[in-house]
This record gives sequence, structure tokens and C-alpha cells, in this order.
Amino acid sequence: MNFTEEQIERYSRHIILPEIGGRGQTRLLESKVFVLGAGGLGSPSLLYLAAAGVGTIGIADGDRVDLSNLQRQIIHDTPRIGTPKALSAKETIERLNPDVKVITHDTRLTAENIRGIIRDYDVVLDGSDNFPTRFLMNDACFFEKKPLVSGSMFRFDGQISVFKPHEGGPCYRCLYPEPPPRGLVPSCQEAGVLGALAGVIGVLQAVEAIKEILRIGEGLCGYLMIFDALKMTFRKVKVRKDPECALCGENPTIKELVTYEETCELQGAG
Repeated sequence: MNFTEEQIERYSRHIILPEIGGRGQTRLLESKVFVLGAGGLGSPSLLYLAAAGVGTIGIADGDRVDLSNLQRQIIHDTPRIGTPKALSAKETIERLNPDVKVITHDTRLTAENIRGIIRDYDVVLDGSDNFPTRFLMNDACFFEKKPLVSGSMFRFDGQISVFKPHEGGPCYRCLYPEPPPRGLVPSCQEAGVLGALAGVIGVLQAVEAIKEILRIGEGLCGYLMIFDALKMTFRKVKVRKDPECALCGENPTIKELVTYEETCELQGAG
């Protein structure tokens, strides 16, 4: 790929890195990343993926920007209150980097359409805020053989992992076999969340996605990274592939996508 002078200047700090260089930047510009949620986690992920020059970014979010979102969902601003989040995020990205093609998926996420939506992307980032959607996304990525960068947060704690069962790693169900009973785990709206925590976890998701695209470094496949903002500690926990996993185990019982009781909307985390 021949860079324009503007692209050489824009991506110069990447290009001078031996691990990236011109070849790596070309790979980023030719890559496609799908981000579920333009909310707390999706906002920083989207900003850094776009700044890095990821050529095509898909965004799925069915919510509209609300005043209470702005404490952490930094891709939006006050004048866009009431605007669909996916469109608001697209506008910000296009202002940040005109090299990026943004595709918005303004549709409900279901077992019938999710595989078709993610099929053309190289990496999937999940920033959803409910368990049924996380399980649906995990299962879809398993069947479509897509790397899944999963992030979550609650109050002052955040978690991130990368699931690649198609390459021998564990899947989300190896860590959490089934969603918790409805109503057992309060939402961020009910329990609260530190706004800046979303930035930490969302940026880490972007880092892992970029590493997946470039095939560099050591990723979080097989590990769960836990961040405690109050203690300012990171803890890396080994996650092993469960041979009894209903999805990716030796004798799987899940042969198609499962839709759980709660409605799964295309919405952002927190």
C-alpha cells in the first residue's frame, strides 16, 4: 500500500515502531473491527481504534445519548443528547480520522442475524452491559471463528479477556457456563460505576484488538485481567479451556445459538 503524505504524518508514530512499520499500518488500514456498544467501554475503544487507522469499524448500539451517559461515554457530547449512539459515534470518528469507514448496524441483535453481522469482521469487541448479549456474542464468535475481546465493569472493578476457542483457547462459557439468574446482578444504572474505569478497560480492549490484527505481543487469550481502581492493582488470572464446556468442550451440547430469557438489544455498556 502506498501511503499519502498525510497518512505518513498521521501514522508516523506507528510506522517508526519496528513491531508495526509500514506493513503493520497497512494491515490496520485493511482490517475490519466490529464493536458492540458505543457506551462506556465502546467509547474509548472506538476512539483509539479509529485513531490507529483501523480501516473499517462496525458499530452496533440501539440506544440514544442521554445526559447520564456523558460521565463516561466520551465519544458523545452534550449537543448530541437524544441522538442515536451509533450515529453520534460515527460522527466523532469521521471527524477524528477520515481514513476510517464506519458501518452502523441499527438493528436488534438476535440469534438469527448476529452471525451474518460479524462474519465480515476480523475482530469483535464486546462492550455490552447484560449477560444474555455477552453469551450470544460469545457463541456467535465461536461458530464464526472470530477473536472476541470481552470487557466488563462494575462499580470500581473491571475485567478483560480475549476468547479464541477456534485456536485452542477457552471461550466465555469456560469462565461462566451460564448467565446468572435474572435480577441477581445489578446493572451499572442500579449500582453505579466509576466513569474513568470505562476508559481503562475500553482502552485495553482496543490494545488487544490492535495486537490481534498485527499479530504481535502476548495477548490475553487464556487469561482474565482484573483491575481494581480503588487499590490500583491489576491481577492476571489463568483461564483454562473447560473440557466439559457445553459450547467448545469435547462433547458439546450447544450446536446452535441460544437466546436467553432477557431481550438482547444492541446496546452499550454502562
